[in-house]
Parts: sequence; C-alpha cells; structure tokens
Amino acid sequence: MAPQPTAEAAKFMARAIELSFENIRSNQGGPFAALVVSAGKILSEGTNRVTFTNDPTAHAEIVAIREACRKLGRFELTDCEIYASCEPCPMCLGAIYWARPARVYFAANSADAAKIGFDDTLIYNQLKLPPEARKIPMLQLMRDRALEVFRAWEAKPDKIQY
Repeated sequence: MAPQPTAEAAKFMARAIELSFENIRSNQGGPFAALVVSAGKILSEGTNRVTFTNDPTAHAEIVAIREACRKLGRFELTDCEIYASCEPCPMCLGAIYWARPARVYFAANSADAAKIGFDDTLIYNQLKLPPEARKIPMLQLMRDRALEVFRAWEAKPDKIQY
C-alpha cells in the first residue's frame, strides 16, 4: 500500500496550487506549478513558463528540478519529494524518473488537464508506435557511427554513471 499523505504534504501541495494560481494571474504561463522539497523544506519552486520564455520544455516540474539540482550541485534528487499541481506529463515524468526523487505528489490528474486543453494522449499513443510510424517522422541515420560513441563511453574509465 502506498504511503498516506501527511499534513505537511498537504501544506506543500497547497503551496504548489497557490503558485499555479499566481502563474495564471501574472500571465507567465499555464496553470501548473511544482515544488521540490528536501528534509521538510522547499528547495525549489517552478511554474509553467512555456509561453513566457518560448521554451516548450519550461514545464513547472522541469523548472523546479533544474533549480533543485543546481542548488544541490548534483543531478539526482533521491532524498527529495516533488509536489506538482497536476499529474506530470510524459516529458516531466521522464525528467522525474531521471532525477529519482523519493516520491511525487500531484493534485489534478491528466484527465482533468485534458479537459482544459492539455491532453497528453497523443504523446502516450505516439510512444507506442515504431519511430517511422509516428506523426512527426523519425528517421534513423548513421547508427554505426553513433554506436562508436557508445563504445567509447563504455570504455571510458572515469565516466560518471547516471
């Protein structure tokens, strides 16, 4: 059974939701916000900045993860929790798995987001297709040369694993 949210978790989620309200009032992005929390303290806050920065990757979770990692000086958030005002999209979910937080809390779900125009169904469906069958054509080119790079990485004795 999954751990039950605490009063402290509710406090952090309330902050994420308030940030999402502030973000729409300021016209700096969509209705999404996220926090990274470590040892019971907010380490970073992020709001959706896609339209404000013209950066399609500037989702709240990504912004918060980048800032938390910068502050901690590392690329993993293993001892942290993420609080998101909405269930993470596929891109953010990928970033979350790479960051490896201890847990993620979210408020609204993906179906709620779809109802207001933020529908990730296309992306999830596209991921199931082979690259050549996707809506955006994806064509493999120079695989052998790229594999040389992978072999060099494998042989590198001082690489930093992640």
